[in-house]
Amino acid sequence: MALEPGRRENRDVHATDETTVLDVQQLRDITLDDEELMREVLSALLEDTSKQMALLDQAIRAGDQQKTMRLAHYCKGACANVGANAVAEVLKRLERQADARSFEDCAASLGNLSRELERLRTEADRV
Repeated sequence: MALEPGRRENRDVHATDETTVLDVQQLRDITLDDEELMREVLSALLEDTSKQMALLDQAIRAGDQQKTMRLAHYCKGACANVGANAVAEVLKRLERQADARSFEDCAASLGNLSRELERLRTEADRV
């Protein structure tokens, strides 16, 4: 495929696999391959996302569409930025469910989120 004149190909971008628990290459890219920083970023992400889960649970139980969407969106972005793809995918689904006011499905996704965070913790311990 030819590029438009004056445009260069970006070889640093790689496809995201939503089923990958942790895209280590993406994490390396954003931390400039600093292993200590990688561990710090993952630790902060896990801590923050775990705290946000309690707020998500409250918002879902209250049927608060806007708060549920806002929290899911915030967490989704943070997770996607560091390569926590499977967690980000659950949050993406939760955000869509909240938009549709499907709070029963949101509650089920919250359970999935908990499982994916545990998988991410396991992967983070290997970094």
